[in-house]
Amino acid sequence: MEKGTLVEFKVNGDRRLAVVEKPEGKKDWIAIDEKGNPHKIRPQRVDYQIKGQSFKYTEIGQFKAEVKPYLDESNLEIAWELLVEDSTPVTPSELASLIFSEETPAMCYATHILLSDDKIYFKKKGDIYEPRSTSQVEEIKHQIEIEAQKKQEKEGFIARLHQVLQGEIVKWEDGDFLKLNFLEKYALQPDNPPKQAQEILESLGRQKSGDGAVQLLIDLKLWDKHENIFLRRSSYPNYFPLQVSEVAHSILDQINNGTIEDTNHRLDLIHQKVYTIDDESTEEIDDGLSVETLEDGRLRYWIHIADPTRLINPDDILDLEARKRSTSLYLPTGMIPMFPSELATGPMSLIQGQICPSLSFGVTLDENGGVMDYEIHSTLIKPTYRLTYHDVDEMLHLNIQAEPEIKQLAEAAKKRSQWRKENGSVMISMPEAVIKVKDNDEVTIELLDPSFSRSLVAEMMILAGEVAGKYCQEHNIPVAFRSQPQPELPPEEELILLPPGPVRSCALRRCMPKSETGLSAARHASLGLETYTQVTSPIRRYTDLLAHFQIKAHLRGDEFPFHRDKMQEIIFEVMSTSSEAVLVERQTNRYWSLQYLQKHSNEIWHGLVLRWLREDDNLALILLEDLGLEFAHRFDRVPKIGEQIKLQVHFCDPQRDEIRFKEAVNN
Repeated sequence: MEKGTLVEFKVNGDRRLAVVEKPEGKKDWIAIDEKGNPHKIRPQRVDYQIKGQSFKYTEIGQFKAEVKPYLDESNLEIAWELLVEDSTPVTPSELASLIFSEETPAMCYATHILLSDDKIYFKKKGDIYEPRSTSQVEEIKHQIEIEAQKKQEKEGFIARLHQVLQGEIVKWEDGDFLKLNFLEKYALQPDNPPKQAQEILESLGRQKSGDGAVQLLIDLKLWDKHENIFLRRSSYPNYFPLQVSEVAHSILDQINNGTIEDTNHRLDLIHQKVYTIDDESTEEIDDGLSVETLEDGRLRYWIHIADPTRLINPDDILDLEARKRSTSLYLPTGMIPMFPSELATGPMSLIQGQICPSLSFGVTLDENGGVMDYEIHSTLIKPTYRLTYHDVDEMLHLNIQAEPEIKQLAEAAKKRSQWRKENGSVMISMPEAVIKVKDNDEVTIELLDPSFSRSLVAEMMILAGEVAGKYCQEHNIPVAFRSQPQPELPPEEELILLPPGPVRSCALRRCMPKSETGLSAARHASLGLETYTQVTSPIRRYTDLLAHFQIKAHLRGDEFPFHRDKMQEIIFEVMSTSSEAVLVERQTNRYWSLQYLQKHSNEIWHGLVLRWLREDDNLALILLEDLGLEFAHRFDRVPKIGEQIKLQVHFCDPQRDEIRFKEAVNN
């Protein structure tokens, strides 16, 4: 290169013109740009030399002005049309001659700029440019149109987001929902952020994080401020598919028209006085109790269980939907049922005053509370009274003579409890919180009343599970048996040193192994039973429904609807889904308990130190006795296990699942 040569090179990717001034060492040159700034460049960095004229750096601006009028991209298309047929390669100067009929330095440099910026008509090979084929140009133009359309759609989408954020009402376009779905994915899986969601947040000047995506969805009013992220992250369906709802309504129509009848081959127990005992808010009523006096004066206790299998068939659409859900989901904001609610709370439930098909377990106890004999039947019953736990407690307290069966059931429950205790059952009683949310904002927390009536019902349900397990074991019926390995409990002398109540129960609870579910009957340690299967909640627990299908088939003498291998496969699937549902319930309860404590951060709560989590760090598990809630708490001192403390919320963030307490100062 000679002094005065005008060259083009890149500075941080931008095109730059400079005039060669002098050599620098053996390989470099010093070039001066139009602002007088020197640049040390090597020949390899030079993209283009303007030939036919010598320049001073002060003339660069004028030269650029001369070039500008020739920078018309349409000239390239005209030249391409002339050259494409013969695929004639050209240099910038040759193309300048073709386009402008001259080869002045300004025209040649303008052609170089057009060619180097072109992405459609020509491709560079060395120092020459070849025209692309017609098909290639059409494909590139098509891609450019698509990109332009995408850009336009994106700009329109961002504009609509701004409108909504400003309080305006917009009509979302079809493509918007896909983009909003990326935001939801980011909110639910912050560790695996979609690029599209990050771009949306960045374009709005929002924080590129999972929390940022959550807040944007809330601000767009697409999510509620208390959106149940745990439920959304799970595979549990929030709504029933249309086809499932249609089948449910079809069944209701058939019942109303009398085309579904299930009274044949059922034992008629309509004459019995049947009590259903539940919380006042319970809508799915799946069990009832009655007492029969036999000719010899002995009592037979009947546990009647709702029979939803009369309305569904194995592997039909309702059965498969219930299997997918595995359980009804009980959340502070309300219940999500395993079956459509119009069935679950209607013809599937044991409704007072109506004739209801059921699966009934009749049990006679020996003098110690063990099972003397039992029978199982498909029955017809007519629930006489719908009682609450409070009603039953009051009736027992007042010793209501008109309802002797209530007292008989209570005595049987006590006898059963003692019998199970003598057979090694482990009774653990911890305070239990009931969290309810009204209008998606107003939180209440109540301690579940540890009333005797609840124990009564629980004992009767356990009794039904024992005899169902015996029956299935004796007749080799494949069902989901529940068992629990024998725990290694602390020595009695060690337990006696702990305060009775929650602290001692917590120590026992810590030792209890997880319960297991399988096709083989085995001892259930904490219940004190040698065999046990759950059968008392077929409307809201799928394994119970499976047991009903199998037991009823055996009672009829039919082939089992689910053979051993298929049952094992279903149990594995259902238990996995059920565990996920339990986790959603636990996480949701935790979220709303933190919401409650955040709103009551000024209150002082009575606490109890249950046990150490990490004694070296003064980290303990504490119980808020007023609420029945357990939390981890790090002390500034070394407390005693069982010590009564007073706590106040120091920091609480329900969205981040963070809470810290401080000990309240005694006045």
